[in-house]
Order: sequence, then structure tokens, then C-alpha cells
Amino acid sequence: MVAGDCNIPEDKFLLLKLRENSVAAFDALYEKYWEEVFSSAFKRLKDYDCAKDITQDIFLQLWNRRNEVQIDNLPAYLHTAVRNNVYKWMAREQKYTPIPELLLQLESSRDQTDAEILRKEFMKAYEALIGTLTPSQQVIFRMRYNEDFSTDEIAERLNISRKTVQNQLGKSIAQLRGSFTVICILLACFYF
Repeated sequence: MVAGDCNIPEDKFLLLKLRENSVAAFDALYEKYWEEVFSSAFKRLKDYDCAKDITQDIFLQLWNRRNEVQIDNLPAYLHTAVRNNVYKWMAREQKYTPIPELLLQLESSRDQTDAEILRKEFMKAYEALIGTLTPSQQVIFRMRYNEDFSTDEIAERLNISRKTVQNQLGKSIAQLRGSFTVICILLACFYF
């Protein structure tokens, strides 16, 4: 969100004053960071009203918890707060980015330093989920979705009926559906 360590001493002073219940310190922090917090939330949600609500909630939490939370780096704290609040909103609204679209977005943004890390984390989670399937389901699922074989080709290669392939894929997808949704929500929050 905010780059540079030059803000840290001023932020620490304002946070100290905030802990002493200074409304002026809160106003200064609000004025300094409101637009960046809002922009970060809006970038992730593409919804003006929701981004505004989340931004207001973050600053309300900052004020309400001023004596409870020790903040060493305010930009990092606010970035995390945006991410967490967006995640909560997305989970509540059950909005997520479909897996193929998410992977395309990750691929197209290789210039961002964390895109490769996110892709690796997604693949790690994906492999862990596939590992929960039975061995035969894993083989069929990987052939269909990793290697792009048709159900007829899978049936022929494995010497089983097409109906068995379809049944195994159906069971696999049913088992994985909820977990994929959670992974996509999490990655969308971290990525956007």
C-alpha cells in the first residue's frame, strides 16, 4: 500500500497518540491512509459501496481497538486488514474467482513478485486436494483435467467403461467442489 520507511516514525508517533485517545491523531491517520485503503479494497472487489464500507470498518476497528492492538507497521497492518475484510465479505457473499480464470490472471501477472509464489501455493493446495481422492479417481481426474483427455480416451486407455469414467469424475468433483471454492476465495483475496 504505502511504500517507504519515512512514514514509520510519523506513524509510530500518531499511533502512540491514538493509544492516548487522541482524536486528532486518528484524524491524521484517517486522512493519510483512507484513500489507499479504499483503493486496495476497491481493486479487489470492483464494488465502490462495498469498498467504502470495508474502509470505514477498518478505520472504525482501528479506533475501537486502539488500546488493544500493538501496531509496528501501519501500512502492513492496513494491508492485512483490507485482505481479511475482503475475504470475510467474499465468504459472506459466496463470491469467488473460478479456477481457470484465477490461473489465467496469475499467469498474466508474472511481473508481480508474488504471482509465482501464489501459483506455487495454489498448485500445492490443488495437489493436496487431489491426494484426498482414491487412487483410481486421482488417475482419472488427472487424465481429464491435467492432460485434457476426453472421457472416451480415458476409458480406452484404462480399459474401463466410459460410464465408469464419468461416475468417477462426478464423485471426484463432488468431493472437491467445496474445497476448490475455499482455495479460490483465499487466492483471490491474496492476489487482488
